[in-house]
Amino acid sequence: MSKTKASRKPASRSHEDSTVESFRRDRKYAAAYLDVVLADGDQQELMLALRRLSEAFGGVPGLAQQTGLNATTLYRTLSGNGNPELRTLRALLDAMGLRLSIAPVS
Repeated sequence: MSKTKASRKPASRSHEDSTVESFRRDRKYAAAYLDVVLADGDQQELMLALRRLSEAFGGVPGLAQQTGLNATTLYRTLSGNGNPELRTLRALLDAMGLRLSIAPVS
């Protein structure tokens, strides 16, 4: 195989990879995504959203280091059955450059 073929990027990439890259580039988009998921109120969807965002902002090991949280515990917290405490959620969001806010229902 020639160097040219070996160094080419794949013709396509997964939707998940594209989504994570979009969050990394645009925190406003990431915040809007999380806001919609929170409004829906589904716990498992929230955990999936937080896992996607964690990949965009350093992965679980990176976020664990930034927040001082244990990586193993953080993996469990972000699982489909996870139920993070408010302080854990705030620490994660802070590390991602995001924050939790409240708005009136219109």
